[in-house]
Amino acid sequence: MSDKNKPAIYCDTHCHLDMSAFKEDFDAAVQRAEDAGLEFVIIPALDCTTAQNALGLARQRPDFFHIAVGIHPTNTAEVDPSWLNQLTSLAPQPGVVAIGEIGLDYYWDYATPDQQKSVLLPQLELAGEFNLPLVIHNRDAEDDLGPILLKWQASLPAAHPLKTRPGVMHSYTGPQELAQELAEVGFYFGIGGPVTYKNGKDKQALVAMLPHDKILLETDSPYLPPHPHRGKRNEPAYIPLIAAKVGEIWGMSAEEVGRITTANAKRLFDIP
Repeated sequence: MSDKNKPAIYCDTHCHLDMSAFKEDFDAAVQRAEDAGLEFVIIPALDCTTAQNALGLARQRPDFFHIAVGIHPTNTAEVDPSWLNQLTSLAPQPGVVAIGEIGLDYYWDYATPDQQKSVLLPQLELAGEFNLPLVIHNRDAEDDLGPILLKWQASLPAAHPLKTRPGVMHSYTGPQELAQELAEVGFYFGIGGPVTYKNGKDKQALVAMLPHDKILLETDSPYLPPHPHRGKRNEPAYIPLIAAKVGEIWGMSAEEVGRITTANAKRLFDIP
C-alpha cells in the first residue's frame, strides 16, 4: 500500500496525464502519485488543443499541475494557421512554466524537416520573449537540432533569464559529446524509465557523466514505464523506481536523488 504520510520529495517533469490512457482512473493515478511522494508534475502539450486541456487541469490544481505549451514536431505538417497567435496567448497564462514539447523528429515521417523547423524556430523566439525554458523532443535529428539549440542559446543576451537555464532535453538519445556541449551551456536532461532497462547502458552512462544539477526525473507517461512495469502503462507514481536506479549510479538513496532532482526542476522551471 502507498504511504499516505510520505513526504513530497519527487516530481515528474514530463508526463501526459491528460491523455485518454488515464481517462478511466485519472483521479486515482493522481492520488497514487501523491502517495508515492510527488510534489508536482509537468504536463507538456502536443498542440494548442492539448495545451488548453492541460491548462484546465492547472487551474483546478495549481499546486500540483504545471504546464508546457507548444507544438510537437510530429504535429507540424497540419498545424492550424493561427497556432503562433494561440501559443502567444497561452504562454503567459498562470500554470505555464515552459515552451514544449517542441523539437525535431526524423524517425517518423509525419512532417518534413523543413515543416518541423518552420514551427520550431518561432517557438524558440517565443520562449525567449516570455522567459520560459524549452522542453525539447529529439529523435534521430540531433545533427540539425543540436546546432539550432546551441545557436539560440548563444544568441540570448548575457543577462537573459534563460541564458543559464535554457531548457531540458526530454528523453535524450543523442551522442554524449553533444550532451556535454548542451550541459555546458545550461541544458538539463530528463531521465525516465529506460534507465532501468538491462539494455539501457547508454542512459546509465549519460547519468554517470552529467553533473547532478543537470538531471531531472520524468516518466513520459503513459509511455516508457520503468522495470518491472515494462510493457504496461506508465504513470507518475513510478518516479521513485527511476530515482532508485539513478541513486544506484550516483551512490545515494532514491530519496536523496528525489530531493536533488526536484530542486533542479524548481530552478529550471522557476517553481517556488
